[in-house]
Amino acid sequence: MLSYTVLFLVIALIAGALGFGIIAGAAATIARVCFLIFLVLFVLSLVRRSRPPA
Repeated sequence: MLSYTVLFLVIALIAGALGFGIIAGAAATIARVCFLIFLVLFVLSLVRRSRPPA
């Protein structure tokens, strides 16, 4: 999941440097959503791991 975030971030940076504003904005939004999903899943895995087994 984090690799997709980096991929879309690189696409956004390249598209922004070349002047493709719409593509850069879309790629940046996708990268942001992927990162937020990764962050939520990471926090949930930390919470589940810190609880003792039932």
